[in-house]
Amino acid sequence: MEKQTPIIVTENVKKTYEDNGVEVRAVRGVDLTISAGEFTAIVGPSGSGKTTFLNIISGLDTLTSGRVVLNGKPLSDIKGSELSDFRRDHIGFIFQAYNLIPVLTVEENVEYIMLLQGVPKAERHKRVMEILADVGLREYAQRLPAKLSGGQQQRVAVARAMVSNPDLILADEPTANLDSKTGSELLDMMKELNEKKGMTFLFSTHDEMIMKRARRVITLKDGIVAADVLKK
Repeated sequence: MEKQTPIIVTENVKKTYEDNGVEVRAVRGVDLTISAGEFTAIVGPSGSGKTTFLNIISGLDTLTSGRVVLNGKPLSDIKGSELSDFRRDHIGFIFQAYNLIPVLTVEENVEYIMLLQGVPKAERHKRVMEILADVGLREYAQRLPAKLSGGQQQRVAVARAMVSNPDLILADEPTANLDSKTGSELLDMMKELNEKKGMTFLFSTHDEMIMKRARRVITLKDGIVAADVLKK
């Protein structure tokens, strides 16, 4: 396999916090490289540190020590609104609760990030229609989220995460609120888009369906990497 460009590099990442006066070592020294085009799952039991780790590499949480480099830039060098803008421009998020804006149509939800980025209206519309076609929802562009099924809402969330062509898409338990058939169809669609567009997906999950489809499975246990398996 040819060497790909690193999107995320973590060096001895640690996160310690206090919970009712008790020190919790949530992440205890993680070294990882996530390369362009990966379809990778971070797995582990509750309390293993995977959500904390995802929050750290996305800049949503600060680390206690170590280093995170996203697309060649150390996150510790970026502060305040600059960090928010950097995250907006480089990372797409998919949440288990969809997090769509209820008063906006499907098209408006998907274009929202590009609106913040200052992308011209005609270009926004073109890219939204293209990505909605990719996720099978072009004809639903003017519907409100409440008029969609859970699976359709999560497809909108996937489209929103991908439309601005971010370096990395972070998906935190994206199938948790879906039945197994809908979840399976959504994952097949995401894998197809990963292969078609070369976008990098990193999942945090308990879902066996995601682990089965992932080309790389990283297991965290007690805040450290217990296993890192790259499938043939």
